Amino acid sequence: MSAAAERMLQVFLVEDHGVVRHGLRHLLEHQPGMAVCGEAATVAEAESTVAEPDVVLVDLVLPDGKGHEVVAKVVARWPEAAVLVLTMVDNPSEVRLCLEAGAAGYLLKESAAADVVEAVRRVGRGEQYLQPSLGAMLARARDARGRARLGSVESLTPRECDVLRMLAFGHTNAEVARSLGVALRTIEAHRAHIVQKLGLRTRAELVRFAMEEGLVEVG
Repeated sequence: MSAAAERMLQVFLVEDHGVVRHGLRHLLEHQPGMAVCGEAATVAEAESTVAEPDVVLVDLVLPDGKGHEVVAKVVARWPEAAVLVLTMVDNPSEVRLCLEAGAAGYLLKESAAADVVEAVRRVGRGEQYLQPSLGAMLARARDARGRARLGSVESLTPRECDVLRMLAFGHTNAEVARSLGVALRTIEAHRAHIVQKLGLRTRAELVRFAMEEGLVEVG
Protein backbone atom coordinates (compact mmCIF):
# COMPACT_ATOMS: atom_id res chain seq x y z
CA MET A 1 0.00 0.00 0.00
CA SER A 2 1.37 3.41 -0.95
CA ALA A 3 1.96 6.19 1.57
CA ALA A 4 -0.82 8.19 -0.12
CA ALA A 5 -3.24 5.31 0.32
CA GLU A 6 -2.29 4.94 3.97
CA ARG A 7 -3.26 8.55 4.58
CA MET A 8 -6.72 8.07 3.12
CA LEU A 9 -9.52 8.55 5.63
CA GLN A 10 -11.36 5.24 5.69
CA VAL A 11 -15.16 5.50 6.07
CA PHE A 12 -17.60 2.65 6.70
CA LEU A 13 -21.30 3.07 5.91
CA VAL A 14 -24.07 1.54 8.05
CA GLU A 15 -27.32 2.31 6.22
CA ASP A 16 -30.14 -0.01 5.21
CA HIS A 17 -31.28 1.89 2.13
CA GLY A 18 -29.22 0.88 -0.87
CA VAL A 19 -29.87 4.08 -2.78
CA VAL A 20 -28.67 6.16 0.17
CA ARG A 21 -25.55 4.01 0.59
CA HIS A 22 -24.79 4.36 -3.12
CA GLY A 23 -25.18 8.13 -2.93
CA LEU A 24 -22.95 8.40 0.13
CA ARG A 25 -20.30 6.17 -1.41
CA HIS A 26 -20.31 8.24 -4.59
CA LEU A 27 -20.10 11.47 -2.59
CA LEU A 28 -17.29 10.40 -0.26
CA GLU A 29 -15.14 8.53 -2.76
CA HIS A 30 -14.95 11.67 -4.89
CA GLN A 31 -13.42 13.63 -2.01
CA PRO A 32 -9.64 13.98 -1.86
CA GLY A 33 -8.03 11.88 0.86
CA MET A 34 -11.21 9.91 1.56
CA ALA A 35 -12.29 6.35 0.76
CA VAL A 36 -15.20 4.05 1.62
CA CYS A 37 -13.78 0.83 3.04
CA GLY A 38 -17.07 -1.03 3.38
CA GLU A 39 -20.79 -0.88 4.00
CA ALA A 40 -23.52 -2.73 5.86
CA ALA A 41 -27.32 -2.69 5.90
CA THR A 42 -27.67 -3.97 9.46
CA VAL A 43 -25.88 -3.83 12.79
CA ALA A 44 -25.12 -7.54 12.52
CA GLU A 45 -23.44 -7.06 9.14
CA ALA A 46 -21.39 -4.21 10.55
CA GLU A 47 -20.31 -6.26 13.57
CA SER A 48 -19.18 -9.16 11.37
CA THR A 49 -17.10 -7.15 8.91
CA VAL A 50 -13.31 -7.23 8.93
CA ALA A 51 -12.99 -3.57 7.89
CA GLU A 52 -11.19 -1.22 10.27
CA PRO A 53 -12.48 2.28 9.45
CA ASP A 54 -11.48 5.65 10.83
CA VAL A 55 -15.07 6.92 10.64
CA VAL A 56 -18.34 4.98 10.76
CA LEU A 57 -21.28 6.81 9.23
CA VAL A 58 -24.42 5.28 10.72
CA ASP A 59 -28.18 5.65 10.51
CA LEU A 60 -30.30 5.19 13.63
CA VAL A 61 -33.16 3.23 12.07
CA LEU A 62 -31.96 -0.19 10.97
CA PRO A 63 -33.74 -3.56 10.61
CA ASP A 64 -32.02 -4.93 13.73
CA GLY A 65 -31.54 -1.82 15.84
CA LYS A 66 -32.78 1.67 16.49
CA GLY A 67 -31.67 4.84 18.21
CA HIS A 68 -28.73 5.24 20.53
CA GLU A 69 -28.50 1.46 20.96
CA VAL A 70 -27.17 1.29 17.40
CA VAL A 71 -24.47 3.80 18.32
CA ALA A 72 -23.51 1.83 21.41
CA LYS A 73 -23.10 -1.37 19.38
CA VAL A 74 -21.07 0.34 16.67
CA VAL A 75 -18.85 2.01 19.26
CA ALA A 76 -18.31 -1.39 20.89
CA ARG A 77 -17.34 -2.88 17.52
CA TRP A 78 -14.96 -0.06 16.60
CA PRO A 79 -13.84 1.67 19.81
CA GLU A 80 -11.04 3.49 17.99
CA ALA A 81 -13.23 4.82 15.18
CA ALA A 82 -15.26 8.02 15.19
CA VAL A 83 -18.98 7.29 14.93
CA LEU A 84 -20.95 9.88 12.98
CA VAL A 85 -24.75 9.67 13.02
CA LEU A 86 -26.56 10.59 9.79
CA THR A 87 -30.29 10.18 10.26
CA MET A 88 -33.77 11.64 10.00
CA VAL A 89 -34.22 11.44 13.79
CA ASP A 90 -34.13 14.98 15.21
CA ASN A 91 -35.41 14.25 18.73
CA PRO A 92 -33.23 16.22 21.21
CA SER A 93 -33.33 13.38 23.72
CA GLU A 94 -32.09 10.90 21.13
CA VAL A 95 -29.33 13.29 20.05
CA ARG A 96 -28.17 13.59 23.64
CA LEU A 97 -28.34 9.82 24.21
CA CYS A 98 -26.33 9.13 21.06
CA LEU A 99 -23.62 11.55 22.14
CA GLU A 100 -23.56 9.95 25.57
CA ALA A 101 -23.29 6.53 23.90
CA GLY A 102 -20.09 7.63 22.20
CA ALA A 103 -21.08 9.28 18.92
CA ALA A 104 -18.53 11.86 17.79
CA GLY A 105 -21.04 13.70 15.62
CA TYR A 106 -24.68 13.97 14.63
CA LEU A 107 -26.35 15.47 11.59
CA LEU A 108 -29.57 15.05 9.67
CA LYS A 109 -30.10 13.61 6.22
CA GLU A 110 -31.53 16.92 5.11
CA SER A 111 -28.00 18.34 5.39
CA ALA A 112 -26.16 19.58 2.32
CA ALA A 113 -23.59 17.24 0.79
CA ALA A 114 -20.82 19.66 1.73
CA ASP A 115 -21.90 19.51 5.38
CA VAL A 116 -21.76 15.71 5.36
CA VAL A 117 -18.23 15.79 3.95
CA GLU A 118 -17.17 18.43 6.47
CA ALA A 119 -18.63 16.39 9.33
CA VAL A 120 -16.78 13.26 8.21
CA ARG A 121 -13.50 15.15 7.97
CA ARG A 122 -13.91 16.79 11.36
CA VAL A 123 -14.75 13.65 13.30
CA GLY A 124 -11.98 11.89 11.38
CA ARG A 125 -9.56 14.49 12.82
CA GLY A 126 -10.74 13.68 16.32
CA GLU A 127 -13.12 16.63 16.59
CA GLN A 128 -16.81 16.59 17.40
CA TYR A 129 -19.50 17.73 15.00
CA LEU A 130 -23.07 18.70 15.77
CA GLN A 131 -25.32 20.20 13.14
CA PRO A 132 -25.88 23.83 14.24
CA SER A 133 -29.67 23.55 14.25
CA LEU A 134 -29.41 20.51 16.50
CA GLY A 135 -27.08 22.37 18.84
CA ALA A 136 -29.66 25.13 19.22
CA MET A 137 -32.39 22.53 19.74
CA LEU A 138 -30.37 20.81 22.46
CA ALA A 139 -29.79 24.13 24.19
CA ARG A 140 -33.52 24.88 24.20
CA ALA A 141 -34.30 21.40 25.52
CA ARG A 142 -31.65 21.78 28.23
CA ASP A 143 -33.13 25.13 29.28
CA ALA A 144 -36.61 23.61 29.36
CA ARG A 145 -35.39 20.74 31.53
CA GLY A 146 -33.76 23.25 33.83
CA ARG A 147 -36.96 25.25 34.17
CA ALA A 148 -38.93 22.10 34.85
CA ARG A 149 -36.42 20.99 37.45
CA LEU A 150 -35.95 24.31 39.18
CA GLY A 151 -39.11 25.96 40.45
CA SER A 152 -39.33 29.72 40.79
CA VAL A 153 -39.26 31.66 44.00
CA GLU A 154 -43.02 32.15 43.58
CA SER A 155 -43.45 28.45 44.31
CA LEU A 156 -42.24 29.03 47.88
CA THR A 157 -44.36 30.24 50.79
CA PRO A 158 -43.25 33.40 52.66
CA ARG A 159 -41.98 31.27 55.54
CA GLU A 160 -40.06 29.00 53.16
CA CYS A 161 -38.44 32.11 51.67
CA ASP A 162 -37.38 33.16 55.18
CA VAL A 163 -35.91 29.74 55.84
CA LEU A 164 -34.12 29.67 52.49
CA ARG A 165 -32.70 33.13 53.09
CA MET A 166 -31.27 32.13 56.48
CA LEU A 167 -29.90 28.86 55.16
CA ALA A 168 -28.22 30.77 52.35
CA PHE A 169 -26.56 33.01 54.93
CA GLY A 170 -25.02 29.89 56.44
CA HIS A 171 -27.28 29.27 59.44
CA THR A 172 -27.90 25.68 60.52
CA ASN A 173 -31.38 24.22 60.82
CA ALA A 174 -31.18 24.60 64.61
CA GLU A 175 -30.13 28.25 64.35
CA VAL A 176 -32.98 29.00 61.96
CA ALA A 177 -35.42 27.30 64.34
CA ARG A 178 -34.21 29.37 67.29
CA SER A 179 -34.30 32.59 65.29
CA LEU A 180 -37.85 32.00 64.05
CA GLY A 181 -39.05 30.59 67.38
CA VAL A 182 -40.26 27.27 66.00
CA ALA A 183 -39.39 23.63 66.53
CA LEU A 184 -36.39 22.11 64.74
CA ARG A 185 -38.61 19.57 63.00
CA THR A 186 -40.64 22.46 61.54
CA ILE A 187 -37.53 23.90 59.90
CA GLU A 188 -36.53 20.46 58.67
CA ALA A 189 -39.95 20.13 57.07
CA HIS A 190 -39.63 23.58 55.47
CA ARG A 191 -36.21 22.66 54.10
CA ALA A 192 -37.54 19.41 52.69
CA HIS A 193 -40.32 21.32 50.93
CA ILE A 194 -37.81 23.82 49.52
CA VAL A 195 -35.63 21.02 48.17
CA GLN A 196 -38.64 19.29 46.63
CA LYS A 197 -40.00 22.44 45.00
CA LEU A 198 -36.69 23.73 43.65
CA GLY A 199 -34.86 20.50 42.90
CA LEU A 200 -31.79 21.80 44.76
CA ARG A 201 -29.76 19.49 46.98
CA THR A 202 -26.58 21.13 48.22
CA ARG A 203 -26.13 24.28 50.28
CA ALA A 204 -24.13 25.78 47.40
CA GLU A 205 -27.11 25.32 45.09
CA LEU A 206 -29.42 26.91 47.68
CA VAL A 207 -27.07 29.88 48.05
CA ARG A 208 -26.79 30.36 44.30
CA PHE A 209 -30.56 30.20 43.84
CA ALA A 210 -31.16 32.66 46.71
CA MET A 211 -28.65 35.10 45.21
CA GLU A 212 -30.07 34.82 41.70
CA GLU A 213 -33.60 35.42 43.00
CA GLY A 214 -32.54 38.40 45.12
CA LEU A 215 -33.30 36.74 48.45
CA VAL A 216 -29.81 37.58 49.68
CA GLU A 217 -27.37 40.27 48.71
CA VAL A 218 -23.62 39.85 48.51
CA GLY A 219 -21.18 42.59 49.43
